[in-house]
Order: sequence, then C-alpha cells, then structure tokens
Amino acid sequence: MDVTFLIDSLNDTQRQAVTAPSKSMLILAGAGSGKTRVLVHRIVWQIQVEGLSPHSILAVTFTNKAAAEMRERIEKLLNIPTRAMWIGTFHGLAHRILRRHAQQAKLPDTFQILDSDDQLRVIKRLLKSMSIDDKKWPPRQVQWFINAQKDEGLRANHIADTGDYFVKQMLVLYKAYEDICNRSGLVDFAELLLRAHELLRDNPDLLHFYQRRFRQVHVDEFQDTNTIQYAWLRLLTEGQDNLFIVGDDDQSIYGWRGAKIANIFSFQKHYPNHEIIRLEQNYRSTGNILHAANKLIAHNSNRMGKQLWTDAGEGELISLYSAFNEQDEAYFVVERIKQWIEKDGLKQDVAILYRSNAQSRQFEERLMTAAIPYRVYGGLRFFERAEIKSSLAYLRLLSNRNDDPSFERVVNTPTRGIGAKTMDSLRDLARSEEISLWDASTALLKQDFFTARASNALKKFLQLINDLEFLCEELELFEKVKLVGEKCGLIELYKKEKDDRGEARIENLEELVNAARGFDYHADNEENLNELDMFLAHASLESGEMQGANSDDCIQLMTLHSAKGLEFKQVFMVGLEEGLFPSGQSVDDIARLEEERRLCYVGITRAMEQLYISYAESRRLYGKETYPSPSRFLREIPAEFTQDVRIRANITQPSAKKQSASLASQSTYRAGQKVSHPKFGTGLVLQIEGEGKQEKVQVNFNGGRKWLMAAYARLEIL
Repeated sequence: MDVTFLIDSLNDTQRQAVTAPSKSMLILAGAGSGKTRVLVHRIVWQIQVEGLSPHSILAVTFTNKAAAEMRERIEKLLNIPTRAMWIGTFHGLAHRILRRHAQQAKLPDTFQILDSDDQLRVIKRLLKSMSIDDKKWPPRQVQWFINAQKDEGLRANHIADTGDYFVKQMLVLYKAYEDICNRSGLVDFAELLLRAHELLRDNPDLLHFYQRRFRQVHVDEFQDTNTIQYAWLRLLTEGQDNLFIVGDDDQSIYGWRGAKIANIFSFQKHYPNHEIIRLEQNYRSTGNILHAANKLIAHNSNRMGKQLWTDAGEGELISLYSAFNEQDEAYFVVERIKQWIEKDGLKQDVAILYRSNAQSRQFEERLMTAAIPYRVYGGLRFFERAEIKSSLAYLRLLSNRNDDPSFERVVNTPTRGIGAKTMDSLRDLARSEEISLWDASTALLKQDFFTARASNALKKFLQLINDLEFLCEELELFEKVKLVGEKCGLIELYKKEKDDRGEARIENLEELVNAARGFDYHADNEENLNELDMFLAHASLESGEMQGANSDDCIQLMTLHSAKGLEFKQVFMVGLEEGLFPSGQSVDDIARLEEERRLCYVGITRAMEQLYISYAESRRLYGKETYPSPSRFLREIPAEFTQDVRIRANITQPSAKKQSASLASQSTYRAGQKVSHPKFGTGLVLQIEGEGKQEKVQVNFNGGRKWLMAAYARLEIL
C-alpha cells in the first residue's frame, strides 16, 4: 500500500512523530508548527500502516470545533466515515461511556445533562429551599466551588472539615446539591468527567475492557488538562505505554480555570519509557517575530525548552509605540489599520489583542468614528455587556421613571425580593391603565396591594432611585456614573463572585466611568439635551451598529486568552504596562507571572507578518488615572528585533533640531521652555510634534522624560 502521501508533505521531525513505533510519546509542538496535521497523520498512519482498527483509537481534544476538524481531516485521508470513531472532547467521550454504562455508573438510563445556566438555576432553587441568603452566599460562588472540587476529583465527603466557616458551609451546599442531582438524574459538565473516572476506577472489568479496546490514546492541547482529565487518561492507559500527547508548555495559559501545567512534567515520571519530539519549525510567523517570542519565553524557568524557527525570512521588525494615553493608543492603532485597508488588506486579517475586556471600549469608539466594522471575538461589545446595560438602566431611570425596559432590568438586580408574582401584578396594572411600571408600583403601594415583605422591597427600590437622583443633582457626569455604580449594589454583587468573571465586570463598570469622563457633551448636541441624556443616547447608538457578523470582513477585537489557536497577518498587542500586562495580581507570584509571560508569548505568535506592540505613558482604566511603567516583557525582547514608531509618517523619533520652524512657530511651546505639570512637577520642553489636537510635547522632568498630549497635559509655561 502506497502511504507516501501521509509523509511527503511533512518535515523531518513531523515525519518522525507520525511514524514512530506505538509507545507513549510527548510531542512538544511550538506555535504554528503544524501539530494538528501531525496528530491527524499519526492516527491515519496507525490505521493504514500498523493495521489498527479505527475503533481501537481514542482521540481527545478540548473543543467540538477541534474534534470536528480532526474527524473531517481523517475522513478525507482515509476515505471512510469517522462517525463511529472515538474522536471527541473530554466531556463528549465521558458522556458516551456513561450512556453505555449508566446503571454501573449509578445513573438512570434517562439521565439529563445540566449546562452551566441550568446548573446555576438548580443552585438558586437549592439556596431558596434551604432559606439561605443568596446575597451572603451568591449562587455563582457556590457553582464555582462545586465545579472546582469536581475538577480535582473530590466529592463533598472527601474534603476534611478544617473549621473554616466558608468551606464548612460550601460543603453543606455541595452535599445538598449532589443529593438533588442524584435524586433527579442530573449530571453537570464537571460531573461527566468525575463520574466517568469513578466508573472505570471502581469497575476493574470495565476498565480492563476499555484498556484492551483502546490500543492508542491521543490527546491534543495536553497542557490544558486539569487534575481529573489527566487521572482519567492515566486509568485508560495504565500499564499500556500507549499515551500519545501533543502539547506546548509555553502555551499553558488557563491555570485560572484549573489547567495544570504540572501534568506535562508529571507525564515524564508516570510514563518512564516515553519519547519526546520537539516540533520547532514554524509555518506562521516571520523570523523577527519568532526571535522575539523565543527571547521572551526564555525568561521562564519552569519550561521544557524549544526554539521556534522559520525558513520564510526575517520579515519586518516589531513596531513599538509609546502612546501618551489610551486615546492616543487607540488613535495610532486605527490609523495603522486605515493604512492597511488602503493597501487592499482584508480587515479580517487584523486583530487587536488586549489583556482586559475593559480595554476594548477605546478601540470600539475609534473604529466606529472611522466607520470601520469590527467584531468582538468570543464576547460582547462594551455597551452590550450585562453589567454595563444594568448600570445604564439605573441611569436611565434617574432621567426617566417611565422607562419600563430599564425598570424591569434592574428592579431585582441585585436581588431584592421582588419576585415574578410582584412583577406580574405591576405589568397587569400597567397594561390595563396604560401607565408605566413605575406609576403602577406607586399606585399598588398606596393600595397596600402586596404582602408586607414584597411591599417593603418595592418601596426600597423606588426610594433608591429617588435618593440617587438627589445625590447626583450637582455632580459631573462621570461622578454620577461612579456614584450610581457604587450605590445601586452592582459592584458589591460582582465582588462576591469568586471567579474572574466578577472581577472583569467590576473593571467594565469602572471603565464606564472613564467613558463618561471623556464624553464630549457639546458634540452633535442639536436637540439641546442634558449631559446625562446625551451620554445615554451615545451608549444606545454604540450598542447597535458596526458589529460585524462572523462572516463579514471586519477587524477582530479579543482578549489574549481568546486569541489562542488563531492567526492574523497584522496584530496589535496593546496595553503592555506593569499592572495591566502583567497584571498587578501576578507580579509577586512567580507561577502567575510565568503564566502571564506565556500569555504574552501566545499573543506575539498570533502575528504572521506585522506585529505592533503599544503601551501608554498615562492610562485611565478601571476608574483611575495611572502613570505606569512599560511592561517588563518589553525589556525582555531584544532591541535588535524592534523599532520605535511615531504616529507621523517618519517612524524614527525626531530630534529637537529637526523640528521645522513653521511647526514650532504654530505651537504654544518651544524647545528649551520651562513648564510645570500638576503630577510631574517642573520640567524642560525638549521637542514638539504634531499640531492642533494632535500636538505632543516631550518634557524632561526630574522623574524622566515624558511625551504628553498638549491639549490634555495641563502644562503651565513658567
């Protein structure tokens, strides 16, 4: 049988991995090194050359999309249907085993799967039935605790009572939740893996059956496995020496959701006869991009080591842009995108990558102003996010009590004990009398229509809105937005969420304050609206347009975590500042700092042709103005692979001598002039660049040189 088609297109190390004898192997696959091709060709090689049955191979990956792609490629190479093959996600394959052996797994044949939202609803009902205050014990926090224990392979009765009040209460809720699920035949996502592991562990004959059935076990993205996933793989391959894993320790970026980078090191101990093959030839990026990535990641000590390389040439240097503030950063990025588009570049080949979702707002606004369509990948646009819409709903009620959609959105957010029955009564009266929900509330309260508890809850809500209006009366717009966020209870609500979602929501609310601070009230105000109404109209308009569909040619905006596995010809990695990237929470923790560095490595290696990295000398983010230092990651990239750029056509930094006389004469400032800044103190003007609103001034202060936007710098000439 001619199987040269399987290896002719492979490089030497890829061919070595595909044709290696069946044994435990670790394929360290660098970014863009063709790992999926290797995995697919390995499976086909074992079927075509080694004679393994397609049904004796287990292939595990993390997403349905990746599993579908693997099936499609194998089907194309083998020219046989792959539907019956054991190729799928951890959860999908665990579910398949549980369906086949439901009784042995102590499940009814008709067991149902709970998705994340369904699981949360079960927990909410549980708290209510136990008369537990869901403000003190938020349902999402309970959900996070239960799933985290299951990911570690722990049942409630496995966890010792250490006397910690929080853990003790969580264990009570975990046990009660287990009882409900067992009685009702319900299985959540985390339970699928835990139950499948227990099924095999506790039934030796069944375990032996599957060990004999699966002659070879393949795993993609192994660095992302958690404790229970690896334990499940070890059971299936125990004593078999047949685990083939593909992964990259340098791209392990999901520690915050349970992934254990330690698994890739433990593999070497648990499978002593293993072989390691490194895939280091990159087929995505230019040489300079790869040199920078290699130098950066070399600063991590906890890694196995590899060097990415390409034969595609060195390409352009990485462009570094020092922005004056976040507005300047967004302006620069969008101007470069315009140039890309003018040269017939596709918008879908461009990505803006950021560490925090809250950073997207500046780029969204600038792209909208430039009429460039964009899509927020894997998330919502800023003004469409739930926490932003809730905060804006409170603000709308301050302006208009008859805004029924806003009333409905926040009347019980956070929960106040205003239930469905109360709302149905309000809606019925509002419809019959053709009045607003606010007026219906007032009318029914006067009639003592509700129970004392419901009446008290509704009164408190109406009073809250009235109090907020009074407190906001003399405040500036951004102060109103900040006050409402603090007083309405949203921030306290999200603080109780243990996972990163709550923290991200708080960051977005703080960024909404920044949006209000920078809002230009006088622009396009033909209706003579007040500042709050103008801002609310602005938010509504921004939430409805310019969001491209998946199939549209549009700019891609996403977090660095969302970018893993993707590639773009032009990449902007923004906000590389200490405290933002790396995050302030990681700088004192070596393990977390190394994961942040791996995240930066992932960002760099998304770029195929052009990579821009930017940072700001001052940034207003999360409601605070800061003057951050450039990220340490920038210092870890050698200068020989980068070039400093300026927003003007000439990319080299101009000296004071090269400033044109005409430009200097138009400026308020001149080189050698003494100025004072409220934050940095006294300084000396070194050079001036740009004009009008884009004029920038470089000043030498005692604390160092700073580039400042003249229009916003509040410089006083001495």
